[in-house]
Amino acid sequence: MARMRMTEISPNTPRQLIDWTERRFAAAGLCYGHGADEARSEAVFLVCGALDLPFNLDSDELDLPLSCAEAERVKELAQERISVRKPVAYLLNKAWFAELPLYVDERVLVPRSPLAEVVLGEFAPWIKRDQVCNILDLGAGSGCLAIACARVFPEARVDAADLSPAALEVAKINCARHGLQERITLIQSDVYGALGDKRYDVIVSNPPYVPAAAMATLPAEYQHEPPLALRAGADGLAIVDRILLDAHRHLRDHGILVAEVGNRREALEAKYARTPFMWLELEHGGEGVFLLTRQELAALAQACVKHGATRGVELEGTAGLASAEAP
Repeated sequence: MARMRMTEISPNTPRQLIDWTERRFAAAGLCYGHGADEARSEAVFLVCGALDLPFNLDSDELDLPLSCAEAERVKELAQERISVRKPVAYLLNKAWFAELPLYVDERVLVPRSPLAEVVLGEFAPWIKRDQVCNILDLGAGSGCLAIACARVFPEARVDAADLSPAALEVAKINCARHGLQERITLIQSDVYGALGDKRYDVIVSNPPYVPAAAMATLPAEYQHEPPLALRAGADGLAIVDRILLDAHRHLRDHGILVAEVGNRREALEAKYARTPFMWLELEHGGEGVFLLTRQELAALAQACVKHGATRGVELEGTAGLASAEAP
């Protein structure tokens, strides 16, 4: 008897579409890291996001039939994800950060920083909640960190600074969507350049930290993101250097700087060998998030001045200046 040829049934329920999409994503060898970490979670993100469904559908809802138009939209988006390697967040113009929905497009990075966990934890125990009245988000991008801070600290004012006017347009959309236009001030600024003498209780930043030579080796998915938000000089620390050396001028006495440098931790520690970076342990994953107090940042800046350095260098004796005040 001749063997019957098996044909795949066209998917027409959320469950079937998730399974169908997962198989194709897995076979395509995609790179993940923009909100999902493997094919299944990326498939759920795409299907539920495209259909405006919650991610926690129960079994009955997963098996409800969809219209032909709905199924075709999902399949078209899945094919685009595979063919051009565009992150799902850009395909849907949707992302989530610190449990908050956001609009995103290719003018900004897809929000994914582990700093979300630190913000949701109220920066505890390193600063008291009642001391947080003014917060600066440096390199605001989509506004995700600024919005998360504003939601966690409803009495605080937040400045969201970014060099890119295009990124600030996206942040403006998100601030409006969350009703935070009155509490978040968007500022076009090259690091601290447009901030004058403002001082803050907390500076939080997810700055660019990809070395220039590494840009061309990034997976195709990351090539859709704005280079300005990724590239940071030969060692990946060009922007971090500037943040560190002037942070003390923009922090109150009890203030803290919390920033992400990802896989540049070792490079940063080597460059500032005597600076007592506190590397935060993150329950939900991620790496390279450090914290420094204003006093520690002032000591670092004073040591740089003493040694005639205008950028980060391996400094001897910096730890001994922890209580010193820089100009």
